[in-house]
Amino acid sequence: MKLVILALFVAGAYGCGLPTFPPIVTRVVGGEDVREKSWPWQASLQYKSGSNFYHTCGATLISSQWVMTAAHCISSRNTYRVYLGKHNLNNNNEPGSIALTPAKIIVHESWDSYRIRNDIALIKLQSPVTFSDSIMAACLPDSNIVLPHNSPCYVTGWGRLWTGGPLADVLQQALLPVVSHANCSKPDWWGSLVTSSMVCAGGDGNLASCNGDSGGPLNCQNSDGSWDVHGVVSFGSSMGCNYPKKPSVFTRVSAYISWINNVMTSN
Repeated sequence: MKLVILALFVAGAYGCGLPTFPPIVTRVVGGEDVREKSWPWQASLQYKSGSNFYHTCGATLISSQWVMTAAHCISSRNTYRVYLGKHNLNNNNEPGSIALTPAKIIVHESWDSYRIRNDIALIKLQSPVTFSDSIMAACLPDSNIVLPHNSPCYVTGWGRLWTGGPLADVLQQALLPVVSHANCSKPDWWGSLVTSSMVCAGGDGNLASCNGDSGGPLNCQNSDGSWDVHGVVSFGSSMGCNYPKKPSVFTRVSAYISWINNVMTSN
C-alpha cells in the first residue's frame, strides 16, 4: 500500500498544471514579478543572431517533448531554441533551466497572417525534458470549452510592461479577466477581426499583454487548483498595450485540441 501511495505522490508531484510552488495571484493592476518556479510551463522562444540567442516570444510546455506557441512567432529564416525553467532572462546560469533545440516546428496549415487566424504552432523538442520543480507541463482544457465572461485568467511573459517600454528581465504575470466573444466582437471593440476560435481578455484600459508576450500562455485555474492554458497570445492593439475596448486577443486552445493531438501523435 505504501508503494502505491508513493507512486501516486510522485505522479501527482509532476502532473500537469500543478506547480510545486503555486503562483501568488493578486488583483494587482498591471504586471508584477512572479514567484520563482510558479509558472513552470512558461518557455522563452529565442532566435539566433550572430553567435547569441535573443528572446522573441513566449511559449508553453504541453508535454515532455512538445511546446506550443503562436504561428506568427515562427519564421523559416530563423534558428530557434526553447529555454525552459527560466525566471530572469538576463541570468545565464539559473539552476534548473535548460535550453533545448527544436527537432521540428509545425505551424498550423491554415495560418492566415493577413487576418491573424489559426495563430498556433507546435515545436517538438529534440529530446524529452525531465520534469522538475522548475519545469513541468501545463494542462490543456477539454475540447471546445469556452470560459464565461470575467473568468480570472493570468497572462505570463517577459513582454514589454508598457507601450514602447523595454522587455522585462523577470517573468511577469498580470490578471486579465476573460471578455466574452459577444462583447469582444462588438463593432467598437475588435469587431469581425475576432472569431469564435479566439479568446479575448483584459481590455479595461489598465492592463494587457504587450508585444514581447506573443505566443505565451493565458493561464486559468480549475476548481481543483490546477492550471489550464486556455490561450496563446496572438495580437493586441497597435494603439498601445492597454487601450480601452481593445483586449488582448488569444488563440483559443480549446478550439485546437484535436489539431494538437493530431500533430503530436503523427510526429
